[in-house]
Amino acid sequence: MKLLLKELTHLRTFYCYMFLSIWIFLLIAGMYRYMGNAEHLGNPGSGGGFGTGTDSDSAAGAAAVDSSAQRFAKYCARCAPLPQLTRLDDGGLLEGWQLQGVLLVIRHGDRGPMSHVQASGINCGVPADADSLVQRYRNFLHNSSSSASGSNHLYWNKVGPFHGFPLLPATERGCPLGQLTYKGIAQLLHVGEIMHQIYAPTLGLLLKPNALRAAQDSTPHTLLNSDEVVVFTTRYRRTFQSALALLYTLLPADKWLALNVRESHSMAFCFSDCSCAQSAVLHKRLNLLADRQLQQRADVLAVMQWIGGTLLQHTPNEGGVTNPFEVVDAMLTVLCHDASLPCRRRNGSQPSSTRANNQELVDVINIDQDEAAPNLLQEGEAAAAPAEQPLLTGEGEGCVEPAHVDALMSFTDELSLRTAKHAFYKRSGLLRAYGMIRHIVGYMLKMISGDRTKFVLYSGHDWTMQYLTAALGIVTREGQIIAYASRLAFEVYRSEAHTDYYFRVVYNGRDVTQQIDFCEGGKSFRVTRDSRGNKADLCPIENIIRFLHEDYFAPLNATNFKEACAANAANPPKANEF
Repeated sequence: MKLLLKELTHLRTFYCYMFLSIWIFLLIAGMYRYMGNAEHLGNPGSGGGFGTGTDSDSAAGAAAVDSSAQRFAKYCARCAPLPQLTRLDDGGLLEGWQLQGVLLVIRHGDRGPMSHVQASGINCGVPADADSLVQRYRNFLHNSSSSASGSNHLYWNKVGPFHGFPLLPATERGCPLGQLTYKGIAQLLHVGEIMHQIYAPTLGLLLKPNALRAAQDSTPHTLLNSDEVVVFTTRYRRTFQSALALLYTLLPADKWLALNVRESHSMAFCFSDCSCAQSAVLHKRLNLLADRQLQQRADVLAVMQWIGGTLLQHTPNEGGVTNPFEVVDAMLTVLCHDASLPCRRRNGSQPSSTRANNQELVDVINIDQDEAAPNLLQEGEAAAAPAEQPLLTGEGEGCVEPAHVDALMSFTDELSLRTAKHAFYKRSGLLRAYGMIRHIVGYMLKMISGDRTKFVLYSGHDWTMQYLTAALGIVTREGQIIAYASRLAFEVYRSEAHTDYYFRVVYNGRDVTQQIDFCEGGKSFRVTRDSRGNKADLCPIENIIRFLHEDYFAPLNATNFKEACAANAANPPKANEF
């Protein structure tokens, strides 16, 4: 019995030692694992996006991307994520009505920043949910064209102002200055698919079976009448590439190959009615009003300097950052591409690795950098920025915080909304958009007179749509902000009952016909749009003709374009007019 007890005691001791050894081993292994993770987080090369290379910056940057994306979703709406580009109130098929034609005004897709940006880790490539569509377009271009230089993007080989223009962005993931990105290509291909579903079958833009048989004996160029689809674009690569991407998914391949692209020499698409000194006066006065608002906000000025000094490559003798919209444009380069908020070291310097990795973003010769944001402080009699900045300074080290982004973006959003509601904004829009509205009405008359023209595309800029919406009185909750890949459609219809002609206006899928002065209230009427009972507002086409010829210049106290442009400006605005 004693022998048995002694043996059990030895076994108990053995098991205690064994369990204690296992516990110590697990404890040591856990400590090494924790130390390895901490070392990894502290490595500047292991984190994505921006950073100064410190442990806390890298860890915070990696952890904050998802939460920042949610927080800044309202600002990223202007980046036009693909799920945002959908069919809503767009027409095409209305019972009892025949679609005669469509005039579509678009803004180009996602582009690189307009100023040199100190940034790394930004990917402007194809979103995952659009990769197959972009690849299909790229394969089509490679199979139907040839590259003279053997580079990774093909060229427009037709005679005209766009001969030799590349059809695709130069880099897969980069954000070259002012150039369309592959994300922008994806956006316009997506919009083109939506337009295809809505308009192509109804307008007869798809090849008929007999046309397919004729294709065996004809070249592709004979399948498309030169006036059936009309394309206008400014002479910028981003608008040219956006137009062709949209038309690729809208049209059959043979009709795409037969396209002729026409040039607009102005962002306003004003054609023969462009020169107008009064519009420049009104624009300058709007800027002065905005200057006063900015000068009253020392907190926004300080945030503008901090973010701008972190992101923009300004040299000290340039006087620092003076334009909040320039800073917003640079900030959107970060927000639109899910990068982490930027940081910097003392005196605004960045790690050498950041500058080395930034070549694809900034070292690109830019021939399209003329679409500048409204400059509040460099135009006219702008006041100088205050010497003291109470909240932040332009030097030192640190990171851009979400609160800084909110302060700057909220101010510029509010300023944009106030500007869009100002009388000077509408008057300036009337003068800038007169030539384009004349052009649109001219094509409307062609469509209702039996002309072959069925679809007209104007591929332009945010300025293009700002002028047009201002002239028509269309004010959205975004104010004067125009998102990438935005669209404004004029749908022209004929009544099957009494052969009268009407039109409606759809902005980014929303029916805005009732916002137009000459279409509001009893000046237009509602019809059933689809089987679910949704309604559409139709405005008589004679209303826009009468507006153009009789009422257009009434807000300007003039009777014609020349008189309106030569008239004396209104009294200078008061400081609190906003």
